[in-house]
Amino acid sequence: MTTEQVERPVSIGVLGTHSTGKTTFLSQLTHELRRRRIQVATVADLGEQAQRRGMPILYNHTWTSTAWIITRGISDELEAWLHADVVLVDRAVPDALGYYRAALEYRDESPDPTALSYLDGLVRSHSASYDLLFRTTLDPSIPVGAEKARDSNLDFRLLADKHVQQVLCDLELPHDPLPASGHEHALERAITFITARLG
Repeated sequence: MTTEQVERPVSIGVLGTHSTGKTTFLSQLTHELRRRRIQVATVADLGEQAQRRGMPILYNHTWTSTAWIITRGISDELEAWLHADVVLVDRAVPDALGYYRAALEYRDESPDPTALSYLDGLVRSHSASYDLLFRTTLDPSIPVGAEKARDSNLDFRLLADKHVQQVLCDLELPHDPLPASGHEHALERAITFITARLG
């Protein structure tokens, strides 16, 4: 059975390095959709949950923490499918794979090919359920946000940006850019797409 044969809502995912406007964009999109009486469920970024459970994140990401974020993200998304016309995902699952690859490069480590292949397979399979993906574009001149605890390591932030983009390319996942300078075009694109799909 393919994801096309499963009854599910419209799924929109956002991904990209930290402090590039993902949560802000999704808040704006949620507001606009609810204003149109569209039932929306959101799936939150899992980084802080992982950290509270003692899992290493950011440049300390391990295979285990990455697998937890990917599988927990998939589980949260599936649960959200039951309750909405549209599911908005803050950090779609390819994001975690990009962060893991960035952490490995940052630490100058080589992954175990079999273990990495397992993660690739999970991400590739689940990514077929996203109807639209947006990838934020990093503007290094914009500082890391202060509203939550974030890593301020600019070298790693750049690596995460690079590897998230590379994962999308490697898995041949179509995506739209989400520039830091403004979300108007992306909001219009998402709303037009969603309303057309909902018919």
